[in-house]
Amino acid sequence: MKIIDLYIARKFLVTFIFTIFLFIFIAVVFDFAEKIDDFLATNAPLKKVIFDYYLNFIPYFINLFSPLFIFISAVFFTSRMAYNTEFIALLSAGTNFYRLLKPYLLVAAILTSLSWYLNNFIIPRSNEKLILFEEVYIKKPYYSGRGLIHRQVSPDVFIFLRNYNNFDSSGSRFSLEKFDGVRLKYKLMAQRIKWVESKKKWMVTNYTIRTFNGMKESLKKGDTTFISILMTPKDFGQKNSNMQIMTTPELRNYIREERLRGEELIISLQIERFRRTSMPFATFILVLIAFSISSRRLRGGTGMHLGLGILVAFSYIFFMQFSTVFATRGNVDPLISVWIPNIIFAVLGIVMLRLAPK
Repeated sequence: MKIIDLYIARKFLVTFIFTIFLFIFIAVVFDFAEKIDDFLATNAPLKKVIFDYYLNFIPYFINLFSPLFIFISAVFFTSRMAYNTEFIALLSAGTNFYRLLKPYLLVAAILTSLSWYLNNFIIPRSNEKLILFEEVYIKKPYYSGRGLIHRQVSPDVFIFLRNYNNFDSSGSRFSLEKFDGVRLKYKLMAQRIKWVESKKKWMVTNYTIRTFNGMKESLKKGDTTFISILMTPKDFGQKNSNMQIMTTPELRNYIREERLRGEELIISLQIERFRRTSMPFATFILVLIAFSISSRRLRGGTGMHLGLGILVAFSYIFFMQFSTVFATRGNVDPLISVWIPNIIFAVLGIVMLRLAPK
């Protein structure tokens, strides 16, 4: 690696670290101001606030916005170099314009690899502590607020539940239906259902069982019995929180299980899985765009470059949210929807690089 590569790489990394510390400070101050009432209301210990919440919140925040932090850092220090005519001096000395991209892409590769590893393996583990703290000291106790709950447990088995209490793992107005093709062959109805941890089964009370065999129907009633279904209390929890604490291998297995059950939130799980790769990869694309728009000296200087950079950053976020909405509605494949913004901005980056003054 040449001296100029080390020089550019060092400026890139120093600016990136400074940007991270600046935004972390702002984020922590605003977050603390927003949640201090919750901390006081629940008597959250200071030690837990610092070590269980903020020490896990900070890496989550950094990794979530790392492509944008990297982009802003690249725009800022590249703009300063352009303003100081450093690029003009390098090009006048015979350095190829595209050769200047090498240290940018090298730093981007390092940061992308780190972000990918954090996204897939480390952040989910820290999220587990973060979410646990939020459930105890910040969020209100969770109850299923969707009214009537419908789930497909397996291809031919469906359950219905009027409501579910997440604290004692119990529900009311429960029914279970088994089908043979399109024909109903078994139906269980119960006033109450409750998970019994010692038996690893569900206990139903005041139940009625109807069994259908052709035109014949048999009826059975009882006070209490135990049933086994392919669901546990954790399956009634908050799906978004669940997928945030899973490593990618765990998430893949979970998606496989949920697909067999016909889970209605399967698309959200797939989006989360594909996003963990597409977001780190966006670093390369945004660095390419940052170099293209900032290596030229403009009349407005760094302010103009930062303005253009912020416009591009918000455009990327808009496209990401826009494409995700199409996926959640089932109109677009989750893999395509997650990668469409990267594809669009990759083409934009290549065009901008070709048009950049050399």
